[in-house]
Amino acid sequence: MQMTFRWYGEDDPVSLSYIRQIPGVTGIVSAIYDVPVGEVWPREKIERLLERVQQAGLNLSVIESVPVHEEIKKGGRERDRYIENYQKTLENLGACSIPCVCYNFMPVFDWTRSGLAHPLPDGSTTLIYEKEAVDKMKPGGDLSLPGWDASYKKEELQALVEEYRNLTEEDLWGNLAYFLNKIIPTAERANINMAIHPDDPPWSVFGLPRIIKDEASIERLLALYDSPRNGLTLCCGSLGADAGNDTVGLVRRFAHRIHFAHIRNVKLLGEQSFCEVAHPTACGSLDIAGVMKAYYEAGFTGFIRPDHGRMIWDEAGRPGYGLYDRALGASYLCGLWEGFSRSGLQQKEKGEE
Repeated sequence: MQMTFRWYGEDDPVSLSYIRQIPGVTGIVSAIYDVPVGEVWPREKIERLLERVQQAGLNLSVIESVPVHEEIKKGGRERDRYIENYQKTLENLGACSIPCVCYNFMPVFDWTRSGLAHPLPDGSTTLIYEKEAVDKMKPGGDLSLPGWDASYKKEELQALVEEYRNLTEEDLWGNLAYFLNKIIPTAERANINMAIHPDDPPWSVFGLPRIIKDEASIERLLALYDSPRNGLTLCCGSLGADAGNDTVGLVRRFAHRIHFAHIRNVKLLGEQSFCEVAHPTACGSLDIAGVMKAYYEAGFTGFIRPDHGRMIWDEAGRPGYGLYDRALGASYLCGLWEGFSRSGLQQKEKGEE
């Protein structure tokens, strides 16, 4: 297991020097943020990012993410041009020895929440998804979250949403299969593990189709292109928002194809409603200790990051991406891992006596 931390570049109030001070964290998860979605990432920009991270004494472990252009997702006329650009970006990342790329296939919107500063009983604030509030929202008009493509004008965004409403889940599956058949061979040549992120939350939002949301859909995804390079970013917080998903079981079932793990706890608040909480198991509805134990017992050697965090100790910053609570989360996860490791060593020593 390699512990990593998300960094949004030089404009991120959480600096690399701060991240370097978190015990156990050795890797950075980042991206190139000033290239328009769908255009080729120049190799020199990737090299500058790599050099900046290495100068801070860290490794550039995962690119999160190389966004998939909407033309690809909706099977538009220009999808082949954007897929070619994606392939060139992967080639440039491979030339810089980047081992893993996280991406998603969610139409229009990345992860979605209804509130960014929901107060918790302990005085911290957190992200929340309330079905009733989301159902009343106008897509793109009420909220903006880190990771969303903000390049669209309001009218363009509304038109795009309407286009997607004419697509079925099967249409989206077909477009994903087309994409994977083009880019996985490139990833194989570039020695890059492609790790798709599940839909967050794992159900339709704003009437748009979503397809990566449970065990059956993950099995279908992996069968679309049977290659070790076609793998997962398994986000237990995303999948765990649906009480029907067994997050521990999903880790055990798919560990061999998980390249990147997002660890986040959520508290279920009713049907299709939840808020994010601190990482420890006792704070929410997910068995985070069980998830980490499943990774340990599977011999997981991929990348893990604490995913999202509350705002605590009067910190102000990017919603979900402050320093303090994510640092606490990383320390908790590393502590669990060390405990499993020591327990395993002790059992081995007893067996040898």
